[in-house]
Amino acid sequence: MITNHYLGLLMLSILWTITAMPVAPENTGNLFGTLPEKDDGRILQRSKRGWMWNQFFLLEEYTGNDNQYVGKLHSNMDRGDGNVKYILTGDGVGSLFLIDENSGDIHATKRLDREERAIYTLHAKVVDKRTNETLEPDTEFNIKIHDINDNEPKFFKEIYFASVPEMSDVGTSVIQVTATDADDQTYGNSAKLVYSILQGQPYFSVDSDNGTIRTALPNMDRETKENYQVVIQAKDMAGQMGGLSGTTTVSITLSDENDSPPRFANHTFRLTTLESAEVGAVIGRIKANDADMGRNAEMHYSIVDREGQDMFTIITDQNTQEGLIRVKKPLDFERKRTYSFKVEVTNTYLDPRFIYSPNPPFKDDAMVRITVADVDEPPVFSRNPYIIEVHEDTAAGSLVGVVSAKDPDADNNPVKYSIDRHTDLERLFNIDSVNGTITTLKALDREMSKWHNISVVATEISNPRQTTRVPVFIRVLDVNDNAPEFAMYYETFVCENVKSGQLIQTISAVDTDEPLVGHKFVFSISSSNPNFTIVDNEDNTARILTRRGGFSRREMNTYLLPVVISDNDYPIQSSTSTLTVNVCACDSRGNMQSCNTEALLSAGLSTGALVAILLCVIILLMIVVLFAALRRQQRKKEPLIISKEDVRDNVVSYNDEGGGEEDTQAFDIGTLRNPEVMEANKLRRDIIPEMLFPFRRTSPIKDNADVRDFIHGRLHENDTDPTAPPYDSLATYAYEGSGSLAESLSSLESGATEGDQEYDYLSNWGPPFKKLADMYIEKDIERET
Repeated sequence: MITNHYLGLLMLSILWTITAMPVAPENTGNLFGTLPEKDDGRILQRSKRGWMWNQFFLLEEYTGNDNQYVGKLHSNMDRGDGNVKYILTGDGVGSLFLIDENSGDIHATKRLDREERAIYTLHAKVVDKRTNETLEPDTEFNIKIHDINDNEPKFFKEIYFASVPEMSDVGTSVIQVTATDADDQTYGNSAKLVYSILQGQPYFSVDSDNGTIRTALPNMDRETKENYQVVIQAKDMAGQMGGLSGTTTVSITLSDENDSPPRFANHTFRLTTLESAEVGAVIGRIKANDADMGRNAEMHYSIVDREGQDMFTIITDQNTQEGLIRVKKPLDFERKRTYSFKVEVTNTYLDPRFIYSPNPPFKDDAMVRITVADVDEPPVFSRNPYIIEVHEDTAAGSLVGVVSAKDPDADNNPVKYSIDRHTDLERLFNIDSVNGTITTLKALDREMSKWHNISVVATEISNPRQTTRVPVFIRVLDVNDNAPEFAMYYETFVCENVKSGQLIQTISAVDTDEPLVGHKFVFSISSSNPNFTIVDNEDNTARILTRRGGFSRREMNTYLLPVVISDNDYPIQSSTSTLTVNVCACDSRGNMQSCNTEALLSAGLSTGALVAILLCVIILLMIVVLFAALRRQQRKKEPLIISKEDVRDNVVSYNDEGGGEEDTQAFDIGTLRNPEVMEANKLRRDIIPEMLFPFRRTSPIKDNADVRDFIHGRLHENDTDPTAPPYDSLATYAYEGSGSLAESLSSLESGATEGDQEYDYLSNWGPPFKKLADMYIEKDIERET
């Protein structure tokens, strides 16, 4: 068959070659049809050429031993005398294609593959060998490689994956597979493909033209078979004998549809639980099976019977799709020991195709039987909590209340009672361990505590580990055992110019008791009180009014008014509170100005004022006596200056590395004359003195002008710069006392100056001290004389 195909192609090539032979020069006909006209009406002229050619065809995959003949070029300029030369240029010339320059024959030197390259474009030119003149211009032509069926069809994938819903109708499209053929689509049937199914029947079929795979059987069930392997073949040559083929595999999965109902494998479940199971505890699991998968297998459980709904609930475990049965109410073995109820299971998501079927398959039911087992339970109190009321005046040992508990088990073991002492730290209550009677150990006071919260413990005698606690709230009821009293401290005053019947104070009262209908206080005072009266406002307040006018501070500045306050509860309680009323001076509008008992000048001095003045006089006399004694002591001290010639100056230089001013201790002549004065007045020079500017003593020298000028110069420098340290010091060896804050009052300074000594610091204290200063001045003058 292949040999015949090649022979046919060879004959076709020979025919094309014959049509490409040159024609006579006289043939001036247009092989390409009528020449077109230009837009301006001029007809385009085609230049005549002396040789004609057509497109050449060449078979691919040539298997001969010689070069494959392509075709022949011939020009009418060739007279056969060997003067014409054919020249070939273009794709593959010299390697793939060769031309005989004398005859114009073209040959292919290699086997060509159309799938690699289908057409080659060449250029031919005819020249004169002698003159190398171009006889025919450069002309383009093509060599087209003729296709043979040498490529099989190929699919894009070796394995395809697809899915289709189960229970799909016949002919439902699954997937389309496509193959390609590298052969020429326009020539023959080499690339015309036909699809067929080699494996996968009778479940699937394939469209022979486009490769679409479809379902071929109805009601394919995923639960029966889920995966299918389908082999598809693509064959060229339109499926005829001798054509080439290729195959691929398609893995088809049936996707799940909710077509399977949940089913209980066992339609009776038996569970056992203890009666002590807490509310909400899971006591058992039941399971239904569903052949579907994913959300189609999700189930919902429900309890159908009323008895089961009251005591139990059921939910779905989303991971295992089991039904979890939980306790809804407390179980009691002594009350009911078995429960039976029906549980129904349905799919959560129903397929619309099956909802309205005559017999919906998407539910199932089963019976659940639960047996309650007995456990040893702790005692149970008759109430929880207990609220007991007792009056606060109840005596110790009185009955407060009774609590009761019993063993809920069938044995009904006896119990004993006790009080948790952590809840009764003051030990106010006691309980009878046998009958649960609560009594008081101490008297109760509602004003101290209105409520007492204790815990009572009930314990089984046969099993002390079984205990139960119950809170007992004891409310202390009020008894009227407290008298009312003033609500606050009142600062009450009455004006001297007050008139009779004027309001001076409004009072109110409080009571720590708590009557049932509220407080009602009654206010009263002695009817024989001539100064004040009281008016009850009937709203737990009262007004204090004056009964006369003309109060005077000189006569009495304070009045004490006893007020009796009573309540209306049983038994009636009353108390007397004292109201202090001060007599004050007021203006014409009644505004208080002063409440002090100061005496008027026209009436003389009071006792308090006389005492105060006497104390001031005594203090002043003591100051004068102390000052005179100090002055005498200063006069008795021996002066250090015996002669005016003993005055020396001591200039200290601080430009060395010595001890500074501490070195001047060795040159203090005053220390040699009077050691006692030295010890008393010597200042330490290694610390900062407390006074920044020490007192300066004036020099007794009055005739030495040089020394005086020197002193005044240094004094001026220190005055202008008070913060500068004393780099130079002038030591005078004169005794001026031990350092009075008022400086010296001696006659030394008075004798050293021409004028009188200044005593103004005493004059500034007032007239009495000015007289004292004048007296001391006169005495100093007498001593100097």
